[in-house]
Amino acid sequence: MNHRRAIRILMLSPIYFRLSLAQRRELVKEYCRLFSNSTAARSGK
Repeated sequence: MNHRRAIRILMLSPIYFRLSLAQRRELVKEYCRLFSNSTAARSGK
C-alpha cells in the first residue's frame, strides 16, 4: 500500500484530523507497515 492510498482511507476517520501532522505521518507509516505485514502473512499461507 502506498502512502497516498493509506491517507485516503485514514481520512475517513474523524480522529485523523485531530492529530498533529507528525502524528498523522507516524499513523500513515504504521498503517502501511501493518497492511504490508498482513498481506505478506496471507500470501504465505
